[in-house]
Amino acid sequence: MNIVVLDGFTLNPGDNPWQEVEKLGTVTVYDRTPADKIIERALPADVILTNKTPLTAETLAQLPNLKFISVLATGYNVVDVQTAREKNISVSNVPIYGTDSVAQFTFALLLELCHHIALHDGLVKDGTWTANPDFCFWKTPLVELAGKKMGLVGFGRIGRRVGQLANAFGMEVLVYDMFQGDTPDYPVQWVQIDELFSQADVVSLHCPQTADNAGFVNAALLSTMKPSAFFINTARGTLINEQDLANALNQETLAGAAMDVVSAEPIAADNPLLKAKNCLVTPHIAWASLEARTRLMQTTAENVAAFINDSPVNVVN
Repeated sequence: MNIVVLDGFTLNPGDNPWQEVEKLGTVTVYDRTPADKIIERALPADVILTNKTPLTAETLAQLPNLKFISVLATGYNVVDVQTAREKNISVSNVPIYGTDSVAQFTFALLLELCHHIALHDGLVKDGTWTANPDFCFWKTPLVELAGKKMGLVGFGRIGRRVGQLANAFGMEVLVYDMFQGDTPDYPVQWVQIDELFSQADVVSLHCPQTADNAGFVNAALLSTMKPSAFFINTARGTLINEQDLANALNQETLAGAAMDVVSAEPIAADNPLLKAKNCLVTPHIAWASLEARTRLMQTTAENVAAFINDSPVNVVN
């Protein structure tokens, strides 16, 4: 079995070996694949592993040997799954691997907004504290979460884990999701989206990108939020109208925001969030703990092995 990895660096930058996949066939790993090299590199493959390298209908039409694609992520929009199905190419993803990491990172962003640890650490080290006449000082408001309301848009695995953490911090949990599923073992209040945005002290997105919700976080919705509220997004950058969010921050009708995802990645130099007031932006790393990447690698190997054994799992098409 000829297995080609088109963009393996983010999964294994050197600390997460491919050995379980290598047991399954002849493996060729490319750290990154530019658009003009995709067909050349993918042409010999029976199996392709891809994270963000796109496999379009046009590309798939030129890969006669291809039998299976395993996406190195949960989201699989980089593959034209309809065309793959028409060509009898199975496509699998990795649906569960980053729940704990993304939930933890969501709270890392929130706690930074609450306390600005990095800012105050810098002020200590540059001598500001030493020169201060008081035994302590702070440059930004310090926010306690207990008793405040966490609003979760999307209540799948990650949203539920974030809700569990919010509950542990003593927060009330408001939830909006079209599908309620099982009742969690902590109290939640199901609300409509407008009620969630208007009542929550923190709004955190954990929903997938669909054709219907692109840019749904816009000026109208943001204007309903409390001026003291925080907004967090670790889901998809295209859920937000970024200029509207930047305007709300700059006009101080919103206290702060934290993004791990943006509409175009890597972030464009003219993205308005780069200069927005009290806006944290991290480079799409909530998923990327070693523990989560190890789980992703293991499940990918299981996906490939299952396909080879004619019993594919985690199939999305």
